[in-house]
Amino acid sequence: MAERILVVEDDTTIRLTLRDVLGRQGYDVDLAEDGAQGIAKFRESAYALVMLDLRLPDLHGLEVLRAMRETDSEALVVVMTAYPEVRTAVDCLKAGAYDYFNKPFELDDLKEVVRRALETRRLRLEVERLRASAPQAGSIEGMIGTSPAFLAMVEVTRRIAAAARVPVLVRGESGTGKERVAQAIHNLSPRAAGPWVTLNCSALAEGLLESEMFGHERGAFTDAKNAKRGLLELADGGTLVLDEIGDLSLALQPKLLRALETQTFRRVGGQKELRVDVRFVAATNRDLDAMVKSGGFREDLYYRLNVGGIDVPPLRSRITDVMPLARHFLAEAGTMMGIHDPRLDAAVFPLLEHYPWPGNIRELRNVMERALILSGGIPVAAQHLPREIASAATRREPAVDRDGIAVLPLAEIEKRHIRRALEHCRGNKTRAAKLLGITRLTLRTKVVAYGWAEFLETGEGDDR
Repeated sequence: MAERILVVEDDTTIRLTLRDVLGRQGYDVDLAEDGAQGIAKFRESAYALVMLDLRLPDLHGLEVLRAMRETDSEALVVVMTAYPEVRTAVDCLKAGAYDYFNKPFELDDLKEVVRRALETRRLRLEVERLRASAPQAGSIEGMIGTSPAFLAMVEVTRRIAAAARVPVLVRGESGTGKERVAQAIHNLSPRAAGPWVTLNCSALAEGLLESEMFGHERGAFTDAKNAKRGLLELADGGTLVLDEIGDLSLALQPKLLRALETQTFRRVGGQKELRVDVRFVAATNRDLDAMVKSGGFREDLYYRLNVGGIDVPPLRSRITDVMPLARHFLAEAGTMMGIHDPRLDAAVFPLLEHYPWPGNIRELRNVMERALILSGGIPVAAQHLPREIASAATRREPAVDRDGIAVLPLAEIEKRHIRRALEHCRGNKTRAAKLLGITRLTLRTKVVAYGWAEFLETGEGDDR
């Protein structure tokens, strides 16, 4: 739906010009010839923005502005006048005007003022939405769990969120809920009232990504007909989430590092240094440690982002959370499909708990939605599950060789070997990592993924 703008202007030429120009920009424009008509229309309808002339035939613009603000204290009003005076400008801003500019004006300047004002309104509405849906302290909205691995991750997230300026790197497999964790970092932090802005580093080509992140000046490149603020500016005072950070090009990495360290940057094609106050949260499902070693990711940027590292455990390390999550997703799907109180047959419990869930929580949600569709409202049974899950019971007992020794999956062998190494080194992760021939960070990631809370802190004092 087009955003609605009210123009209160007694000059017919200017009034109609504003209607035509803003209408071509895609806005729904209403007109008022005097102050009384403007106030009446404002009280009758909801407007995203008001363009208000100061000198009207019946009322002074300040009176109209105050009346509008009494009706809606958050109303965005841009004041226009052909008689510029500093005192008047100050009075308008004190009365709650969003901006103030002089007539005659350039149409490009008008468009920019309107764009900025409506952008501000959208951000305010988004902040209100986030405030209304903010989770309780110590929880992560939209994530369910009581397993040791999950609770350990929640506690780390809560503590890191409280440090409002610390950059964060959220690591985890695809589908584990990294975006939920990133949102929780914002919602549980002192920045919760600020903007929440996200950028997928793999979704755009390098040039477009740079412009999207830092913005650009008019004429910076062929299609840059107007200056544009980047997401970094829009996130000022809040949080900027960089999803798929591992896909950020090597050319852009030093520019991001500079913004991280100095909180300053330049728009593409610009000379002016802009300063912001932004918390950076990066997320990835890639092994950045390995990418640093291979030269695919800058070491200095990696360590700067990883000041607050959070590892989101895969669902296979949260076995006790599988059934609560399955019931939750089934109930959600039931609400969408109009099926009252959908249920799971008890026979599917071990199937769901034994399955390794390579797609993690996202896969579980999709499976529950599909199963409910196939079941038609009767209790979801094995035949309603995908074949690979329904047949999981046949793989529960490991095969044995001719000597009677269990032939285990490679992942299980690795898991047991890592645990033996940790136990041998009495929990000292530095020594255990050396013994295993991997980095300490890789080992710690494995410990979190397997949900071994007893090894998260054990031996840390010896890891020097």
